[in-house]
Amino acid sequence: MAKRSLAVLGMCLIAFGATPAWAQKAIKIGFMAPLTGPAAQVGKDMVDGFKMYFEEHGYQLAGRKVELIIEDSQGRPEVAVNKLRKFVENDGADIVGGEAYAHIALAMAPKINEYKIPGIFPVAAADDLTQRQRARWVVRTGWTGSQPSHPFGEWVIKNTKYRRVVTIAADYAFGWEVVGGFQRTFEENGGQIVQKLWVPLNVADWAPYLSQIRRDADAVFALAVAAAQLRFPKQYEDAGLKGRLPLIGGAVTFDESALPRMGDEALDGMSPLMYSAALDTPAMKEWVKKYRAKYGKVPSYYSETCYTSARWLDIAAKAVGGKVEDREAYLAALKKVEIPDALRGPIKLDDYGNPVQNIYIRKVEKKNGELQNTVIATFPAVSQFWKYNPEEYLKQPAYTRDYPPCKHCQ
Repeated sequence: MAKRSLAVLGMCLIAFGATPAWAQKAIKIGFMAPLTGPAAQVGKDMVDGFKMYFEEHGYQLAGRKVELIIEDSQGRPEVAVNKLRKFVENDGADIVGGEAYAHIALAMAPKINEYKIPGIFPVAAADDLTQRQRARWVVRTGWTGSQPSHPFGEWVIKNTKYRRVVTIAADYAFGWEVVGGFQRTFEENGGQIVQKLWVPLNVADWAPYLSQIRRDADAVFALAVAAAQLRFPKQYEDAGLKGRLPLIGGAVTFDESALPRMGDEALDGMSPLMYSAALDTPAMKEWVKKYRAKYGKVPSYYSETCYTSARWLDIAAKAVGGKVEDREAYLAALKKVEIPDALRGPIKLDDYGNPVQNIYIRKVEKKNGELQNTVIATFPAVSQFWKYNPEEYLKQPAYTRDYPPCKHCQ
């Protein structure tokens, strides 16, 4: 009996000794979000969504323990780059990711390339992250700023009577790209942008800009972000514009991060995005129910894309047998991930590292006393290049405050 026990013990010791040292260590993930400042709610939603996946899966990737290191970027590029340096040089992170602002992600990407560490961007939507300035070590699991706007410009022409539109948007890279994508396809299909107004990021008082809007337009296309999301629709209504000029929004103007705190001023607002908490699928309904129970609110797109990104990391980790320390192999696995049953719909990456995914046209409606983004149209498998040839597309200038030019403005 004693001999048998010793044999079993010996086998256990051999098995333990055969486990590679790397497999016994926790995988460290450095995750960054703007947890203070105007975008603090966005940052909280990002962290909640990301952590929710790990909590459901025992804080593991491919069977290995995970250590999350959360840092606040404060919405400032210099802070974000310093925190990225901390992740790599002090914390020994194996994977980095997060961040919301487009211009901050553009500042981080070259540093991620320099460190040769897999970096995942679930939210930052700067077009050139996966276009003209694409970084080899960056994988985007979210979207580009112009990606939802391209189908929306075409849809507006084909499904509304709006032919003359004013745009008003936050004056930074993300705003330029959201407006630029809409303007391009809207005008290619016969519409006219008759005025373009640019507003400082996170401005509190929109009144001086709203007073400049041309009243002879058919509608207004707006992009408000972070704290301004909540203020804009109310100030638009207070300016007497809601009943006169229908409001359509770019991407996150009516996002669920702000929608529950809006009133009827948001009703009938239409916008495009790859997400809606009201998406009528069993998977989304179940996830929204779980998220509500956990956090007491409807999940925003920021929550979903970070939850899905954690799943993305897990799928890739399993593909390399958990050995994320082999950075080249893990990066290659990240770029090959396909999720046909993702919450938002099927996702896979294009050759440039950006998701090809459904884009939904949503309309703000009230159901059971709550505002929601009801899906009224779906564009399946939308590329960041829309219907254009990628090589020809990339020869064109990036969308800026002055491109496309406003040839119908007076």
